[in-house]
Amino acid sequence: MKKKNKNKLIILLLLVMFVTVGCTTQLTDKDGKKVKNPTTGQELTENILCRPTDEETIDIYINNGVNLEELPTCKDFNVTSGGYDGLWTSLFVKPLAWLILTIGEFVKSNGLALIIASLLIRLVAYPITKKTAMQSELMKKAKPELDRLEKKYENKTDNDSMMRKSQEMMMIYKKYNINPVSGCLFAFIQLPLFIAFFEAINRVPAIFEENFVGFQLGTTPLTGISNGSYIYIILTVIVGLSTFFSLKFNSASNPDNQQVKTMNKVMFFMILIMSLFMSSALNIYWVTTNLFTVVQNLLVKREKV
Repeated sequence: MKKKNKNKLIILLLLVMFVTVGCTTQLTDKDGKKVKNPTTGQELTENILCRPTDEETIDIYINNGVNLEELPTCKDFNVTSGGYDGLWTSLFVKPLAWLILTIGEFVKSNGLALIIASLLIRLVAYPITKKTAMQSELMKKAKPELDRLEKKYENKTDNDSMMRKSQEMMMIYKKYNINPVSGCLFAFIQLPLFIAFFEAINRVPAIFEENFVGFQLGTTPLTGISNGSYIYIILTVIVGLSTFFSLKFNSASNPDNQQVKTMNKVMFFMILIMSLFMSSALNIYWVTTNLFTVVQNLLVKREKV
């Protein structure tokens, strides 16, 4: 009962967080059209957290009425810069942006800092994500008994049979220490993390202006490919491969479930298409978390559950 209450509390807190967010605002021109950087193709954010350094980007902001003088330089940015800016921005986006910039100052690369920050956050969340991966392994152990249970009640649809089936299923879950809800916990954490990284990247010019291992971090693969930079195809392929293996490991407990297979295929193609329209920086974050998930699941498989 305590676990159920704890899970409900986490879900409730996440809902409250989304209700009270202060999200990214798109920069628009006098006609209300979204303003893009003509070089990178990136849709620029109006409420950036620090000043850009690229002359072209500076001119775009000034010409569209943004007062850059009120903003700190990205080098001087800290979690209190600009004062309170809504619960979401003040507690999540600004600390994350500060973390990336601080690491970037140390390693001399905001692209590398983005990867390191992603890994640090995943390491902090490891106890939760490990529990999710462990549930998958436990489900594999319980699968033979669950399959026998399904066969036992295959043609029984009356209420009494359904109730007995549910009770027997809970007994199997208890036998193998399976908590179905805990296996979904990271899904509720992963979405706000993704949004926080999305906002931190789009609202910090020092990140989206930088080039990292051949990729301009603010440029989307679609724009890069359209401009003849075919190296962005490699990034899209890496996103696809890392997503494929991440989904494969996460669904290992139900390898024969047709519904799971279909859902994974839909998710794979959806993420692959989305990656074309996401900034390179966000794609790099996505690849990093996918690779962490794959390694984590391999480690869990080696442990005795």
